[in-house]
Amino acid sequence: MKLVSWNVNGVRAVWKKGFGDWLKAGRADVVCLQETKAQPDQLSPETLNPLGYHGEWHWGEKKGYSGVATFSKIPPSKVERGFAVKEFDNEGRVLATQHGDLTLFNIYFPNGKRDDIRLKFKMDFYRTFLDEVIARYRKRGDDKIVICGDVNTAHKDIDLARPKENRTISGFLPQECAWIDSLLAAGFVDTFREFEKGPCHYTWWDQQSRARDRNVGWRIDYFFVSENLRPRLKNAFIEPTVMGSDHCPVGIELA
Repeated sequence: MKLVSWNVNGVRAVWKKGFGDWLKAGRADVVCLQETKAQPDQLSPETLNPLGYHGEWHWGEKKGYSGVATFSKIPPSKVERGFAVKEFDNEGRVLATQHGDLTLFNIYFPNGKRDDIRLKFKMDFYRTFLDEVIARYRKRGDDKIVICGDVNTAHKDIDLARPKENRTISGFLPQECAWIDSLLAAGFVDTFREFEKGPCHYTWWDQQSRARDRNVGWRIDYFFVSENLRPRLKNAFIEPTVMGSDHCPVGIELA
């Protein structure tokens, strides 16, 4: 089973840049998008349900902002949107779908760079996800959980090109990195680091400074899986050559 996640920075824009061809060539079983920036009345039938896929969407109240979508070849048996917390759900950041024995969370985590208010919002969102949503599923014991999306935080020094210069910037603050530590301690695996221990592997680059040309980036897009999925994890990858957004796709393969 192949799962792919991509912050497309606008689903309508990425369709104009060859998204349909990429989707067809990738042959993923499930594709998760973040920062779709669209509501259903703004989208064509082809975009809502690409050929060969069933689409599920969660969008915010504000047009042109946030939003997530999950495309799957087989429709999920269950779909949940949001946390049932209005301040978060208004921004359309969470889709939870059931695929066989997998519970898949497709999440566009908030960015905290704008100001202290948004940083607090981000940290509150982090805590809600970990304390309420993950805890609710893990209580069942045998649930197999996949978490993917734009987490908007680089975990370790190795996960960004210039760690020293960014220690006081949201996206690499101690409390943000510590949250990822807490997620791993709760029984989850950073799938990419199961296969690649080296530096210079990034998923986001600043467009204004043309940082991608120099590979001055951040690894802020992830797939995490619960420990009981570790034996089924066959591969994890980043696709830095795929263009169309300031992020690139990431993915995993499960037996």
